[in-house]
Amino acid sequence: MYNSFKPGRVWKDTNGRPIQAHGFSVFYNEKDRTYYWYGENKEKTKGGLFNTVWHWGVRCYTSKDLYNWEDKELIIPPQPDDLQSPLHPTYCMDRPHIIYCEKTKKYVAWLKIMADEVSQFMSVMQADDFLGPYEFVHKVYKPLDMDTGDFALHVDKETKKAYYFFERPHFELVTATLSDTYTEVSGEYSEHYTNLLPPYTREAPTYFERNGRKYLFTSGTSGYYPNPSQVCVFDEYHGEYKDLGNPHIGDDSNTSFSSQITCVLKVPGKDLYIACADRWMPGKMAVKMSAQVIEGMKRHFKDYKPDYEPKKAGPLPGKKQKHRENTGKSAYVWLPIEWQGEKPVIRWRDEWRLEDFK
Repeated sequence: MYNSFKPGRVWKDTNGRPIQAHGFSVFYNEKDRTYYWYGENKEKTKGGLFNTVWHWGVRCYTSKDLYNWEDKELIIPPQPDDLQSPLHPTYCMDRPHIIYCEKTKKYVAWLKIMADEVSQFMSVMQADDFLGPYEFVHKVYKPLDMDTGDFALHVDKETKKAYYFFERPHFELVTATLSDTYTEVSGEYSEHYTNLLPPYTREAPTYFERNGRKYLFTSGTSGYYPNPSQVCVFDEYHGEYKDLGNPHIGDDSNTSFSSQITCVLKVPGKDLYIACADRWMPGKMAVKMSAQVIEGMKRHFKDYKPDYEPKKAGPLPGKKQKHRENTGKSAYVWLPIEWQGEKPVIRWRDEWRLEDFK
């Protein structure tokens, strides 16, 4: 049993197994006062020259106290027998996000899929229950006829409109309004953080709000090597986004404490927000190498020309892809958000507890 958070250390479920839910989000069900932590299941991802497994579905865990998590197993299973399925484990299924649509009474899941360098798209699914089963609405979907990278979803509590924030590789961040079923875009969108090239392109957008103001954490672009984060604030979804700089205080390594934020969780009953992150590459070598990787990205993309042409999804390759990255060993970094005026800031803590905050 856990009674505190220890960022970066191995976190096990109530069965004693390391939690496998990466590129994750945490959904809070107010009715049963239960947290649902779900993300990419990497239990079969080993890395290396011959590894062809990127994911093994979307796994979910539940908790009442945020410390101890019960494995609810796969809520979106892989489809290992069908190379024409976006859910085949050889294809890169990343950053699942699930939101609830009051109009349809459905839980709607969006999944980022990269089958190869040519075929990248979104898959959209829905279910009657958070834990599934989920069925496809769109197997292959190109929102706004754009390539789409890392993304976030948000439902406005007052208007019930939903929004889709995504990186348009590799030169801008796009905010799009979803349809009233949350299963596709409506056509309304705005562009932000424009004309940035890697490693400065903003990816891994993470939305949250406090006291009526809206915020996005974003990371830079340097593969799985960590890089400095930024945070912006805005009042309208399609208005001006004001950049507030790097939120990580005292981060001498300039790597967001060797992590990438993927979710911000508001703790009910407290003025406490938790920045929840993946540490994709545990160990000191990733921190040491990150500066070199970032410099390499600058050189590689210095002549990159943004492509604004409409995009159509290419066919799935129908063959297994190789993945050298061993993301199955990834750890988690959960840290409380503090405030300096309107700016959210994050400081390192070796250990902390919810009870430390009001």
